[in-house]
Amino acid sequence: MKKLLPIILLGLYIGGGIKFWNGFDRTSFNQSVSTRLLLSVLWPVLFIGNKSFRGNFQKALKGS
Repeated sequence: MKKLLPIILLGLYIGGGIKFWNGFDRTSFNQSVSTRLLLSVLWPVLFIGNKSFRGNFQKALKGS
């Protein structure tokens, strides 16, 4: 079980980043590649600490 948890967390991190990257055009962020890359990498930290980012993240994932 100890070996499985990091694999699951890594999968969630990568999956969330990919879904955010693909839906980035639905957000209100600057559409530059550098912004997209930075926010896609830092999404877990920003999701926890920033209400505005959470809303944009949900837009990117759900498309609404």
